[in-house]
Amino acid sequence: MNFAVGGSGDVEFADVAPPDPGAAAEARARQGRLTKPAGALGRLEELSVWVSACQGVCPPRQFSRPRVVVFAGDHGVAAAGVSAYPAEVTAQMVANIAAGGAAINALAEVAGAGVRVVDIAVDCDEPLTPAIGSAKVRRGSGNIAVEDALSDDETEAALAAGRRIADDEVDSGADLLIAGDMGIGNTTAATALIAILTHSEPVAVVGRGTGIDDAGWARKTAAVRDAMYRARTVAADPVALLRVCGGADLAAMAGFCAQAAVRRTPLLLDGLVVTAAALVADRLAPGARQWWQAGHRSPEPGHTLALDSLGLTPILDLGMRLGEGTGAAVALPIVRAAVGALAGMATFDEAGVSS
Repeated sequence: MNFAVGGSGDVEFADVAPPDPGAAAEARARQGRLTKPAGALGRLEELSVWVSACQGVCPPRQFSRPRVVVFAGDHGVAAAGVSAYPAEVTAQMVANIAAGGAAINALAEVAGAGVRVVDIAVDCDEPLTPAIGSAKVRRGSGNIAVEDALSDDETEAALAAGRRIADDEVDSGADLLIAGDMGIGNTTAATALIAILTHSEPVAVVGRGTGIDDAGWARKTAAVRDAMYRARTVAADPVALLRVCGGADLAAMAGFCAQAAVRRTPLLLDGLVVTAAALVADRLAPGARQWWQAGHRSPEPGHTLALDSLGLTPILDLGMRLGEGTGAAVALPIVRAAVGALAGMATFDEAGVSS
């Protein structure tokens, strides 16, 4: 099968406009008039202001079509023994997600979100279906410890795929997006990106991923160290960084997160892998982070470093480390609750309550 390499033209993103400050001011003022003590709903109040600003209206509208997109891809670095699972699990899990049997399917259903899985770089002969494989760039990304993850053309193709998928979802009516990941070895590539972009040492960033033992952790740390050394001359170039030590799925997620902001669509970040892609995306489209919230904090040390670098405070901290978009999906009902409270509560005047 011939995969979609090239055709993006360039990797430039349009300027990112900030969320509407006028709507944010209206939301803050309305929070002060609702039948409750000021600040009594805590973080829910902040989230409701953010949604109002993103939508440009107060009170905000409840989300009608939130969408989870799971980006699947294999990584050659898995051959270095950095994961507790074999590489063939990626293709098997793509089939599981497509069939509705994965954790993300169950949690998204509770949150009222649709789920889509896309094969960007799964190491298989043929994509599960033509639709799932319509944006496929290659079979697995290169082993970043010893070689570049992608070629120049493949990097551009992956970024363009993510941008196109965001456009497709927004054009189809999505009013909130969640990026998810699936791929054996992807936390190693993500950790390398975070270590480079936060100027951190490998031992401070590398976590247990899928549940590796001490020997696996040592192998993973060595792979991240080697990838960082290989990328030392391109750290200031986000596109080159994705090419050298990222991967097709990470590049597609970066394009997706950046384009969501360009399209003025709020997005919930998931765990380590998605947040690593977001770190790159904010460099591709400066200001994109204003359109994002961090759904949760995973136990991976690199995730906290990445969130701190983006200036994002996670909504939840439940010890989740699955990926797939699951942490963000669990956070979505919290964001819905924030919208519901600001839009549905009575003001002191409406309720005849003394303030």
